[in-house]
Amino acid sequence: MILKFILSRLFTGIFVIIAVVTITFFLLRALPGGPFDTEKKLPPEIQKNIEAKYNLNEPVWKQYILYIKGLASGDFGPSYKYIDRSVNDIIKETLPVSAELGVIALFVSIAIGSVFGILSATKPSGFLDFLSVSVSTALVSVPSFVVGAVLIYVFAVKLRWLPAALWDGPAYIVLPALTLAAGPAAYLARLIRASMLETSGALFVRTARAKGLSEFAVTTKHILRNALIPVVTVMGPITAFLITGSFVVEHIFAIPGIGRFFVLAVSNRDYPLVMGITIVYTIVLVLANLLVDLCYVLLDPRIKFDKGGI
Repeated sequence: MILKFILSRLFTGIFVIIAVVTITFFLLRALPGGPFDTEKKLPPEIQKNIEAKYNLNEPVWKQYILYIKGLASGDFGPSYKYIDRSVNDIIKETLPVSAELGVIALFVSIAIGSVFGILSATKPSGFLDFLSVSVSTALVSVPSFVVGAVLIYVFAVKLRWLPAALWDGPAYIVLPALTLAAGPAAYLARLIRASMLETSGALFVRTARAKGLSEFAVTTKHILRNALIPVVTVMGPITAFLITGSFVVEHIFAIPGIGRFFVLAVSNRDYPLVMGITIVYTIVLVLANLLVDLCYVLLDPRIKFDKGGI
């Protein structure tokens, strides 16, 4: 039953990826300007040769068919701006960097968000609750580049405990990972707090307390377990966002990740690179959401992989 569910979701994910590829492809072509438009206009002969080399002189529908044929064989095509480099090469070089940073930031955000959320929910209206809500609200509201700048100023400039930028060892991961994890951690803390407070008033929680269970058992086995279901729901997009990289964080800390290349590709009208990174993001999002659905069953045995479940 689980295998059937996984295959069904993967089959649906393929259609999602195809839809994203199609919409992104035609939207890029609909944007004003082209990948080889510059302030200094190229001679018409050179412009025609460049367009012929990349099939840009063909009708849009034919460009789409040619791209799908290449994509079917795993070829994302050449980059328009990075000469002699394919999109596959750029993704192979940059995705592991963003993935490493993203996975570390994911675990940091889950750890910090869970601790603050649980402590805040177990003692509402107390000092820890006030501190948790205040800090999480501030971190959700403050942009990541401000958080990064503050961390660099405190830990790199003043205290000189950590390097300010670049990507050259474990010490270089700390500040960008904390910067990238700050927003998701604050959001998770608020979500866990709200979900636990809502669950704590449920009938089954009152029944568990009436049976004489300890407060620790009630909190961990009944309140927290059921409160994590809405939290797990948002972990799919958060995971995809963190793993595929953040341009702002990677730009601040001079990290050669995929997020930095993505925004540069958009501004440069580098169609194949934009398409390739978009496809990678979509695949990660589909797989993350599949993992989230599988986690539902672990958290709530009432959810089954059948017509009446997920």
